Amino acid sequence: MTDALSTHYAEALAGAVFDPAAGLAPEQASEQLKSAAEAISGSPDLQKVLLSPAVKKARKQAVIGKLADQLNLHRLLKNFLLVVVSHRRTRDLSSMQKNFDAIVDERTGWVPAEITSARELDPAQREQIEKALGSKLGKFVRAQYTVDPSVLGGIRARVASKEYDATVRGKLEGIRSRLVS
Repeated sequence: MTDALSTHYAEALAGAVFDPAAGLAPEQASEQLKSAAEAISGSPDLQKVLLSPAVKKARKQAVIGKLADQLNLHRLLKNFLLVVVSHRRTRDLSSMQKNFDAIVDERTGWVPAEITSARELDPAQREQIEKALGSKLGKFVRAQYTVDPSVLGGIRARVASKEYDATVRGKLEGIRSRLVS
């Protein structure tokens, strides 16, 4: 149920941000929401204040107002945080932020990808991989890179529910399975 609520809040924020009169680019909104979520999750004292039922709503709103001013948040993000706090959903803010990022990516034509390689890839290799995946998928690719020496060589890319395996380990497994059958 929590994830459904987080998605609902994220969709509401996306609707406000994508409104032509918003005056805030989706990428900026994403960065600002991320910085606010990190500031709140990174401060145990701030979490105690925002999560405590003993602290009055007006005090929590004042704290959010101060935080929004310090982080130089756009009015839409400040209002969003005020709604989240007043509805006692502060605990779900990081989930809302992730869902918001996914919605922004979807609406702007980006697709997240997890790319694993045996060694660290240089920027030219990363760009080449992202272009190849992007042209295959017909979307822009926002890649997260990890290094896993067990792949031996090549890369493995996971996009949504599809996996593209161009690793030495994957080829060896394919050969082994053909030999066994």
